[in-house]
Amino acid sequence: MVLKLGDKAPEFRLTADNNEALCLEQFRGKKVILYFYPKDNTPGCTKEACDFRDRFPRFNQQQAIILGISKDSPATHQKFKQKYSLPFTLLTDKDAAVCEAYGVLNPKSLFGKTFLGIQRSTFLIDENGFIQGIWRQVKVPQHAEAVYDQLAKLT
Repeated sequence: MVLKLGDKAPEFRLTADNNEALCLEQFRGKKVILYFYPKDNTPGCTKEACDFRDRFPRFNQQQAIILGISKDSPATHQKFKQKYSLPFTLLTDKDAAVCEAYGVLNPKSLFGKTFLGIQRSTFLIDENGFIQGIWRQVKVPQHAEAVYDQLAKLT
């Protein structure tokens, strides 16, 4: 099933960068920017994370929570957050179950090997848990700003 605007966001329970379990439901009453990215410390993922970091005060003024999801470990997330001073939570989807629920796993090819990888994607979830924005095959430049613009329209 492909998620569409207005769909209920799939619930999840994942381990955060601080090794605590977080679930989407605990953010009910707040807007959530849920962004999926392939891997910590890679050029595109670093640029995307830093763009969200640089706009974090504006997202915070809108009382929005930013959550990044990849298959990296909590320890890798911690190092990534420290290295780039990321002020938001990164979650580990080790078995890719949440990636699958959100439809962000796609076949990729590297050095002749084909594998399932995370397609850079973002979902804007409203206070009641419904999807109000979807960006797939994200191109990093200006993406965080586009998400913020959509968020601002919800208030």
